[in-house]
Amino acid sequence: MSGKCPLISVVTPVYESAGCLDELHRRVAQAVEPLDADFELVMVDDGSADGSWEAIRALNARDPRVRGVRLSRNFGQHYAITAGLDRARGEWVVVMDCDLQDRPEEIPALYARALEGLRIVFARRTDRRDGLLKRTGSRLFYVALRHLAGVDIDPRTANFGIFHRTVVENFRQLRERSRAFHVLVRTLGFPAGTVDVRHEARFAGRSAYDFARMFALAVDIIVSQSGRLATLSFAVGVALALFAFGYGLFLMARKVLWAYPVPGWTSVMVSLYLIGGLVFINLGLLGLYLGKTFDEVKRRPLYVVAETCGEDTAEGRVRPEGVG
Repeated sequence: MSGKCPLISVVTPVYESAGCLDELHRRVAQAVEPLDADFELVMVDDGSADGSWEAIRALNARDPRVRGVRLSRNFGQHYAITAGLDRARGEWVVVMDCDLQDRPEEIPALYARALEGLRIVFARRTDRRDGLLKRTGSRLFYVALRHLAGVDIDPRTANFGIFHRTVVENFRQLRERSRAFHVLVRTLGFPAGTVDVRHEARFAGRSAYDFARMFALAVDIIVSQSGRLATLSFAVGVALALFAFGYGLFLMARKVLWAYPVPGWTSVMVSLYLIGGLVFINLGLLGLYLGKTFDEVKRRPLYVVAETCGEDTAEGRVRPEGVG
């Protein structure tokens, strides 16, 4: 690729998806070429072991518009997106998954909507093609995120969208370790909109997100975006303390005024277990926030680059330490 910056960069994280990449390249090219715009396709291999990197290199050999970044291990989808954004050179940057559930044919509609004066345009899936567990979990997560972190996100949107260069440059300044792209990019405050799109089944392979990984990601996002969990925990503790104090006064009044016997060990044991459980919950929350702080102060690289292909010598060369 020449040193000229393209109009559109398409960034896609790749993990164990070698069977999707040829079709992804073909459909991206077919979708973007009619716009009469130079483009590049930045594929970030997030530590795949199925030949994804070899497929990326083969695509680059056939089409220099394809640029590849190989991470040293599996860092996670959002870290791979960050690595791609750190190298994207386009005036507009499309972020999409490589499994073709995000349809490349929607890129022209996203671009046209962005030209109406927006800086961020998300694809809004009208008919989500995921399992019931994933869709239900997603809705519950966004409800919790809205109430606990004050971030209101339409559950029909995800990472798929188009973003102006100004948005990307400012996003790159956000280097915290919680890398939920679709959450962080909204905090920048740029004018945003949506476009209704079709959502398709995976072209090949299977999702790397099982229930445990989705739950861990949800907790990570909520804890990193707000301190409201700690505030809520404090409020519950105060409420229980007031209830216990009032209940104690009530029992004393019954004993003194009406000589009513105080209930025995059952209520005591139940109260102890309740208080003990709440203490452990509070300690767990404290540990989560301290762990986040510890991760941030270490200032380790967000990702490490093992190899690249299609990088220009004049610009975009990977820095020796391999971090963004």
